[in-house]
Amino acid sequence: MKFTDKPVKTVVVKVGTSSLVDDGGAIDDVKLGNLVDQLAAIKKRKKDLILVSSGAIRAGMEKLGISQRPQTIPEQQASAAIGQGALMQKYAELFGIFSIIPAQVLVTRDDFNNRLRYLNIRNTLYTLLRFGCVPIINENDTVATDEIRIGDNDTLSALVAATVGADLLVNLSDVDGLYDGDPRAGVECKLIEEVAKITPEIEALAGGTHGVCGIGGMRTKIEAAKIATNSGVRMVIANATSPNAIVDVVSGARAGTRFLAKKTELNHRKRWIAFGHRVKGSVIINEGAREMLISRGKSLLAAGIVGCEGVFEIGDLVAVIDEHHNQIARGLTNYAAAELTLIRGKHSDEIETILGYKDFDEVIHRDNLVLGV
Repeated sequence: MKFTDKPVKTVVVKVGTSSLVDDGGAIDDVKLGNLVDQLAAIKKRKKDLILVSSGAIRAGMEKLGISQRPQTIPEQQASAAIGQGALMQKYAELFGIFSIIPAQVLVTRDDFNNRLRYLNIRNTLYTLLRFGCVPIINENDTVATDEIRIGDNDTLSALVAATVGADLLVNLSDVDGLYDGDPRAGVECKLIEEVAKITPEIEALAGGTHGVCGIGGMRTKIEAAKIATNSGVRMVIANATSPNAIVDVVSGARAGTRFLAKKTELNHRKRWIAFGHRVKGSVIINEGAREMLISRGKSLLAAGIVGCEGVFEIGDLVAVIDEHHNQIARGLTNYAAAELTLIRGKHSDEIETILGYKDFDEVIHRDNLVLGV
């Protein structure tokens, strides 16, 4: 499937802190204005648009006179509490010029973990789009702790794109895209214009975080691309400093690095299973079980399990890995780690004798299992 085969109706745009600040680290009104100008131009084309915007903590730092990003959760929460309102005020003023209504949506990881809250997010976003609004989404840093943090807006933007079934995710960066080397190191390297499949070699090209304001990097953008493309969403990494980067990408012009969506996309429930949850542990399976899952589409039974890692409970998301430590799937487990330790390698008709009860024949039912993620 070519990148431009599917029409673009719903667009998610992610902008990081580094793309919103000036050389001194302050929120740059010119950059913010250019961003909104482009988004308004896209809205004028009758596109549904969602913006995932960083910058709240940076805006709060500016108000507080702090030059370095706070390192503790309470300091980050305080900065976000001050900065989120200031940032939204700027967006409201700029979008108001075009008679566009922005809507603030703040989320945490728990909003994606919980199925009901996940559906509520999706329904709210659909309703806002129906009213012609531009939802502006950010992680709720004011209340988020390590346990419920998504951690970066690259991942958040991909989760949002998967949740609403977007056609395109535009991930703005401070570089032109993914290179076969590090352009910051001063060595000659080549821009990779299109990625049909995210291989280990592609993942190895991702670097770390740069700058004192942001927390993302190319590594998180590749992780975001994996979520997006598995969910049938095309993604482009483009340079935010280009005056018309977003408009060009939405128009189909070649810009940055394009990531092609998989031909067979996950349905909404399987997207939630694969990406909405945080992995709590893993189950290790033998070659026979691997074959049954991949080639025959079967559920995972205790007989094919040779071990487990981590502490997890019934209903938690676990990674399914083979004996060579390759992850082949993720799924919701019907048994806790302590139970699997006792029943691994056993036939389903032995479970009740061992545990004293048997709620399920399957450890992970195929309806709750997602391969290839």
